[in-house]
Amino acid sequence: MSEEAPGKGVTPSPAEAPLVVKGVAAEAVSPFRDLNGGKPSPFPIFQGNEIGTTPRSRAHRTTEPRRPEWLKVNLATGENFQAVRKMVEGLNLHTVCQEARCPNIYECWADRTATLMILGDTCTRHCTFCAIARAKEGTPIDPEEPRNVAQAIRQMDLAHAVITSVNRDELPNGGAEHFAATIRETKLTNPECRVEVLIPDFCGNWHALQLVLDESPHVLNHNTETVERLYPRVRPDGRYARSMELLQRAADQKSERKMKTKSGLMVGLGETRSEVLATLRDLRAVGCDIVTIGQYLSPTKKHLGVEKYYTPAEFDEFRDEGLAMGLKFVESGPLVRSSYHARRHAEGADA
Repeated sequence: MSEEAPGKGVTPSPAEAPLVVKGVAAEAVSPFRDLNGGKPSPFPIFQGNEIGTTPRSRAHRTTEPRRPEWLKVNLATGENFQAVRKMVEGLNLHTVCQEARCPNIYECWADRTATLMILGDTCTRHCTFCAIARAKEGTPIDPEEPRNVAQAIRQMDLAHAVITSVNRDELPNGGAEHFAATIRETKLTNPECRVEVLIPDFCGNWHALQLVLDESPHVLNHNTETVERLYPRVRPDGRYARSMELLQRAADQKSERKMKTKSGLMVGLGETRSEVLATLRDLRAVGCDIVTIGQYLSPTKKHLGVEKYYTPAEFDEFRDEGLAMGLKFVESGPLVRSSYHARRHAEGADA
């Protein structure tokens, strides 16, 4: 399939025009108008302290593509699923499986696999695709969390563990010390287990990044999430260039730490095929080893709607294109998520 001509079919950046909510400029109705030095916010409140999203949310759309058959998920809530749920609750842990409403939770938990989330369950960012609760400040950090994470990994007898977090921009170093402590405790308790961390961008605080790198995780993962043009709409607190720099800085230390770097993308948010391929080239250029590509699924009507459902064949094309560019491993499919089959990703990159 040929790539689109540069600029053809690409709409102007949404940052060029004000966002609207039910026909009213969001800046005019936002309760956060006076925050941050009076700078207007494009995010309205829906109810209570819950921050809404943009007019591309399903609440402000009249139509959305019908979810195709290949996105249906089998609900497996048997003995293993219940055991993982009880263990997570008993150790006072959070999982991204639950908080982000991951469609693979039934399969993974039935296989006694979970992606553990540290630093609480409340995020300080305003990403318009994410179901995780958000506020200006997160919940108090549990000092026992590193030990509890390590114990959970031991109980599940994992060979490859994934540890992620919410964004905690209000904390010094974004909570990087807590990340480092969790890696140390996990390695100490589970010496045979490979540790993968899925980290935030720490607002470009490279000292915070170094605190994590100094613990030498086996895989350093930071999700790009979407193409550069859509950042203002999809990931307004993030910066595409900052994410790329983080991955480059991590890649510069790969050889001395025997570490892999990894990133993930969602598609279906209005990006073009050429933009996806450009993002894959950017990831290859900053030394990324592993890339995951999955279908965006809107978690609620208050979140961004799906612009397109990609077919399995289209995901196969993205995988083949990424491998042809020199990426070591590309997992691409409708239900692929960053930590889904993470052990296979790392082993595939080693091959």
